[in-house]
Amino acid sequence: MLAGTRCRRLTPHPMLAGTRCRRLTERVEGCPAVGGLPELPRPERLVPAAGRQGRGADSRGGAAPRRPARSHPLARPEKAPERTSMNDLTGKTVLITGGARGLGAEAARQAVAAGANVVLTDVLDEEGGATAAGLGERARFLHHDVTSEEEWAAAVAYATAEFGALHGLVNNAGIATGAFLEAESVEHFRRVVDINLTGVFIGMKTVIPAMREAGGGSIVNISSAAGLMGLALTAGYGASKWGVRGLTKTGAVELGTSRIRVNSVHPGMTYTPMTASVGIEQGEGRYPNTPMGRVGEAHEIAGAVVFLLSDAASYVTGAELAVDGGWSAGPTVKYVMGQ
Repeated sequence: MLAGTRCRRLTPHPMLAGTRCRRLTERVEGCPAVGGLPELPRPERLVPAAGRQGRGADSRGGAAPRRPARSHPLARPEKAPERTSMNDLTGKTVLITGGARGLGAEAARQAVAAGANVVLTDVLDEEGGATAAGLGERARFLHHDVTSEEEWAAAVAYATAEFGALHGLVNNAGIATGAFLEAESVEHFRRVVDINLTGVFIGMKTVIPAMREAGGGSIVNISSAAGLMGLALTAGYGASKWGVRGLTKTGAVELGTSRIRVNSVHPGMTYTPMTASVGIEQGEGRYPNTPMGRVGEAHEIAGAVVFLLSDAASYVTGAELAVDGGWSAGPTVKYVMGQ
C-alpha cells in the first residue's frame, strides 16, 4: 500500500526526551518502519459458494449467510454505550440556594427531571414553598440566609436528614447592583459582597464534610460574565463575581483528591425576575450587544448547571463555563465596524 512512497525514520517527540525509545518499523511490503507493533490480521478473502448465481445467493438459490464483519483491533466503536440520560442525577441530593424563582428554580426543575432529590433554599418563603410543592415529593424548601453560618449548618443537616446524603451544591443566591463605582455606598458594597461571595464561601466550607461522607460531590458556583470582564455599573456585583471565580479554583485544587469537583458558571444577560427590572426583552435581535443578539433564558443556564452536577462532567473541575451568548468572547461584528 506504500508503493512509491518514501519511508523515513520516525524521530521521538520532544515531550518524550529522556525516555528510552527504539526505531519503529512497519511490517508492510517493501517498507521497514513501525516495528515492535503486533501485526494486524489480514482480511480473509471470501470464496464464492459453488454455483452462486449472484450476489447474496447460495447454490440452492437462497440467500447466502453473511459472514460477521471482522473488526479492526484499532477501529473506533460504531456508537458509544447507551445511557439513560447524559445528565443523570438519579440517587443524588442537591442543595440549591436562591431556588425560589428564576435560575435557581429552573435548575431545581431540571435536576428533579434528571432524577435528583432537591432542597431549595431562599429568603422568599412563599415563592420557595410554592416552587418546591410544584416539583413533587423529591423536593423540599427551607428558609435560608446564606450569610449565616448557623443557617448553612441547618440546611446541610436538613438535606442529609431528608434524603440520606448530600452530593451537590448550587451556590446561586445573590443580589445585583446598578450604580457607578463612585456612587455606590460602602454599606451596599459590603452587603453585595457578603451575600454573593461570603455566602458562597460559607456554603462551600459547610458542605465539604457531608460530601466527603457521601464519597464525593459537585459544587457549582454561579458567577457571571461580570466575573470574566470589566462591566460598568457593577462595582460590588462585579467584585463579588470575580471573587467567586477565584474561590472556585481554590476549592477545585484543594478538594480534587476528595472527589469533590468545583466549577463556576458565568451567565451573560439572562431574562429572570432579578434582571427583568432593567428593561431587557426576550427574543432574537433584542440584545444586539452579544454575538448571538439576544438575552439568555433560564433553562439554558440551568442546563449547564445540571451537566456540571452530573457524572457526565466527572473529569471537569476548576472550570469556568461561560453561558453568555458570546458576550465575554469579544465585541460584535457590528460594533467593530462602527454600526
